[in-house]
Amino acid sequence: MIGWLLRMADSARHRARMRRWEKTQAAGRRGEDLAHRYLERQGFSIVARNHRAPSGRGEIDLVAWERDTLVFVEVKTRHSVEFGVPERNVDAEKRNALLRAARDYARRAGVPWERVRFDLVSVVLSDPPAFTHTRDAFKTGRAL
Repeated sequence: MIGWLLRMADSARHRARMRRWEKTQAAGRRGEDLAHRYLERQGFSIVARNHRAPSGRGEIDLVAWERDTLVFVEVKTRHSVEFGVPERNVDAEKRNALLRAARDYARRAGVPWERVRFDLVSVVLSDPPAFTHTRDAFKTGRAL
């Protein structure tokens, strides 16, 4: 019962965002909300959303812990796969921006870089939504 109420409240918030935001912006936020819940069901503990480095360059959609690993999650959302899968939109420039923001977060949190991983969650807003979770999507030891 409570789960149903939460889904209804989330749906109402999403409809309100759709009225205020552009279609792609609202879909992206909806995808982040769905990815957040998906990862929690997989045992992740979400500790931050939309972390932006002080320089303003690069934003990390979700920051989570999976056991003793700090995981930076990039979420890509699409309404369909008609024009390709969502993860195709992560290019080298986006990866470098993520890397900068992640290094800042890890340094501030006192987490050694060896305990950091980058995951990618693709969300297709079908009915029901489809998820693809790619663990260790980018290697952390070098600039990407």
